[in-house]
Amino acid sequence: MSDNPMQLLSGPAAGDDERLATLHAALVERASTDSAVDATYRVVDSPVGSLLLAATENGVLRVAFEIEDHDRVLESLAASVGSRILRGGHRLDPLARELDDYFAGRRHGFDVPLDLRLARGFRLAVLRHLSEIPYGSTESYAEVAVASGSPKAVRAVGSACATNPLPIVVPCHRVVRSDGSLGGYLGGLPTKQRLLALERAA
Repeated sequence: MSDNPMQLLSGPAAGDDERLATLHAALVERASTDSAVDATYRVVDSPVGSLLLAATENGVLRVAFEIEDHDRVLESLAASVGSRILRGGHRLDPLARELDDYFAGRRHGFDVPLDLRLARGFRLAVLRHLSEIPYGSTESYAEVAVASGSPKAVRAVGSACATNPLPIVVPCHRVVRSDGSLGGYLGGLPTKQRLLALERAA
């Protein structure tokens, strides 16, 4: 221990912050590998604003727009998958890279494993079909209902899109109304317009 009281009061040395950050990253990585956490998350910047990404050991669980309120999203995840949610680690690095490529027009689909536990029943069937809609194309809510096995469930398709836990990755932005108008979107209509324009321009 130092005999200099001023040194004791001055807090950690400059190098300590870096060592603590390295230690934290190592602990997050170890916890993720050992399944000691329920999920990890990070926030990334994108052309459509900040995106919260969350994943379990099974795959990507959640992509959330800033408009959804990231704190509320994390609270919801804690209630649904467990409260041991840790920020950091490398689990989400592949998705972050794929999103960068997508927004740069270099990627037309996502290869990361997904954890779809937040969707069930017909909503899950809808999400599975959404990934089959080709890049740069759209389908109507009615067409998605038919493809998902319930032709009359048009409103339910809208609900499934509105509660899609993995927007962009599971492309609900490619679903529009039968008259060609956009309909709603979890990230807001300007975001939906931007995503569709990005894909049309590729």
